[in-house]
Amino acid sequence: MTALQRLLLVLLLAAAPCGTALAADTLVVVPPGNRAETQPPIPDASANRTRAFKTTYDEKYEKIIALLKREKKLIAHIKQVAALYDIDPIHIVGALVGEHTYNVTAVGSVQTYYVKALSYSGLDFSFRYKGVPVQTFVERPEFAACAQAKGGAALWSCRDQVWIEHFRGKTVDGVTYEALSFQQAFFQPFFAGQTFGLGQISPLTALQVTDLVNKVSGYDRLTPDRPQAIYRDVMDPDRSIVYIAAIVRDAIDAYKEQGFDISANPGITATLYNVGQPRQRAAELRAAVASGKGRRLPVENYYGWLVNEKLDELRSVLDSGS
Repeated sequence: MTALQRLLLVLLLAAAPCGTALAADTLVVVPPGNRAETQPPIPDASANRTRAFKTTYDEKYEKIIALLKREKKLIAHIKQVAALYDIDPIHIVGALVGEHTYNVTAVGSVQTYYVKALSYSGLDFSFRYKGVPVQTFVERPEFAACAQAKGGAALWSCRDQVWIEHFRGKTVDGVTYEALSFQQAFFQPFFAGQTFGLGQISPLTALQVTDLVNKVSGYDRLTPDRPQAIYRDVMDPDRSIVYIAAIVRDAIDAYKEQGFDISANPGITATLYNVGQPRQRAAELRAAVASGKGRRLPVENYYGWLVNEKLDELRSVLDSGS
């Protein structure tokens, strides 16, 4: 069975009536804390970026902690949004801390992100690769099976997997496709990074959770036809927090569909926030457990490991905003 076939099976199970997935009494609760005693390796890209800006991980960590402690309104908003999405607010804080420790450096204040958001509102751009808009590209027959997917998260996850299996690094119908991710190929119109705003959210990830955000928060559904609206939502700090919550909620739900409750482990949700593709990863974990040969619990990466390691301090940040 290919990765795409496994993913489609996951999507069908998720959409099936109750009772066809794992029974509730077989739900495995993932305990708090790290599985690894020491931090897993940090990617070279993160290390190179940190050195290029003449800073350190410790300095970047302290900057985001300081920003969160200063921004009382932001912490209050985090708590309000977390309650709407039925998650512990520590998951949102963990995602912010991970992003600003390993990917970007926190700015002086949240107000800076509002200013940056305005700079994208008047730009004319689209999501395309080799001149083909993504909304046209996904009409190709290779993507036909994705029509079975229910909801934006499943649909775009399926399309992501089709790209990997059929196009990435291949020549198809005389067209050579670079060894780029789906996100890099179609959703990086400015060639200056793939993620944006306070939550460092990619346009593709925003599209994956737009149905959930529409349902819970009432925001208009995002589409590739309106890229400016996508950038508005991921760049605006208030909206960015909503999308972070939705991404975490979606990851928790994806793992629950496969029989794992990760809601009490912010290091795991932070890992998934960092690496993406929660449905595929949850399906792979379930298959590993079923085979009796693989690991039995999800494992944090370097990013999630830090969140679990610093959990007490991150909890104190939430308390300081009370």
